[in-house]
Amino acid sequence: MVDEATRYSDADLAEFKDIILKKIEKAQSDLDLIKSAYMNDLNNGTDDTSPTFKAFEEGSETMSKEANSQLAIRQEKFIRDLKNALFRVENKTYGLCKVTGKLISKERLKIVPHATMSIEAKNLQR
Repeated sequence: MVDEATRYSDADLAEFKDIILKKIEKAQSDLDLIKSAYMNDLNNGTDDTSPTFKAFEEGSETMSKEANSQLAIRQEKFIRDLKNALFRVENKTYGLCKVTGKLISKERLKIVPHATMSIEAKNLQR
């Protein structure tokens, strides 16, 4: 039974490490895209050629920057959590629930590789 194991095998940890590294790469790419949009790196320089509805455009642009800023903050937190998971893989504590001390199911870790709690522990929080 999985719950009785004290940790995942080295082969399992290697598989999880691969999943986490791929997620970090994708998340970093997404973050770069969000930051690029936030910084207006993709601007074609035509903002001042059409003064019509400028106030609406500026308001919309400000809201878009704020939304992108929030997305960037969430993405940075996600990357940090993934890097913490990678650290747990390296020290072989990955997959242990911080509440119950039992192994988190492989299925959950494949979907949420930065999880630190089992579904059982999450349900106890409610």
